[in-house]
Amino acid sequence: MTDYQITLTTRDGQAICFSSAADTDLVTAGEQAGIILPALCRNGGCGACLGHCRDGVYTLGEYSPSVLSAAAAAQGEILLCRTFAQSDLQINAPYDFGLVRFGRLEVRPAVITGLTQIAERTLQLKLQWQDMAAGQAVEFEPGQCMELEIPDSDVRRAYSLANTGNWRGELEFLIRLQPEGKFSGYLRDQAAIGQILNVYGPGGSFALQANRFNPALFIAGGTGLAPFLSMLRRLAEWGEDRSIHLLLGINQESELFYLDELLQLQQQLPGFSMTVCVWRPSATWRGFSGTPVDALQQYLQTNPADYDIYLCGPPLLVTAATQLAIDLGVAEQQIYSEKFV
Repeated sequence: MTDYQITLTTRDGQAICFSSAADTDLVTAGEQAGIILPALCRNGGCGACLGHCRDGVYTLGEYSPSVLSAAAAAQGEILLCRTFAQSDLQINAPYDFGLVRFGRLEVRPAVITGLTQIAERTLQLKLQWQDMAAGQAVEFEPGQCMELEIPDSDVRRAYSLANTGNWRGELEFLIRLQPEGKFSGYLRDQAAIGQILNVYGPGGSFALQANRFNPALFIAGGTGLAPFLSMLRRLAEWGEDRSIHLLLGINQESELFYLDELLQLQQQLPGFSMTVCVWRPSATWRGFSGTPVDALQQYLQTNPADYDIYLCGPPLLVTAATQLAIDLGVAEQQIYSEKFV
């Protein structure tokens, strides 16, 4: 079978080349060449590997239209995990060279050390590397994720890390309980302290942009708080203060979690502020009533500035907030997002 030459140009202008067979998606082809491209779900459901094909012929496998519209696909937008080359391809990647890793996809066993329901439909999962002979360090960029595998299965799901890199071998995740979710169902019904999970990664390209100092808006839907929590914790650890306002969206007060820690981070980071947005508040709620999109509109109109905007949450939230920001004058290239489906 013919192999085609793939040239991937990262956002900071670095070229990465590898070959791909016509029946192999580009993320898998990269791995076969020892190039680990940032990706999350690997089945066209998250948009983390959204790129643009400048030249060449390809086919797209099945994917969620919520992360790649028909109009965008017609303009050459692609999902690398669902793209199959039919000729040599020239592609613009959605991430910088520094987020690409080289070598084998790392997998390590980790033991469940904590499994706590911290809010309605939200679990906190804590893991610890089991094999310390391989090193204790947990290394990743705040905003990245790991893939977690259900024991004795091939079911893997990607979740953003909520903690920061450390030498203790500790990993922390915020996981929403979904009615039909395979992994969250496993955690709810079968998982227990002491069980072993295989952990793959890190992966994903969602991260604070280097060398940008604009005021930032973080917009999170529910457990979409996790990557922002990792970013804020890292800023606090390093004593770096930036102007950041968090808009955290939940459906009702019973879904609120980590409020005490967020308030503590406000004390550590003078430039950090936040608005908790409750969509269906009770009569006793005294905070913002509405969605993060409602709050974003109010914030941009009352606090004009040249913002960088970061979004993490369900596709409807990310899409609506992105369009609103653009309509209100935020440059599209200053909007960074991660959707989860």
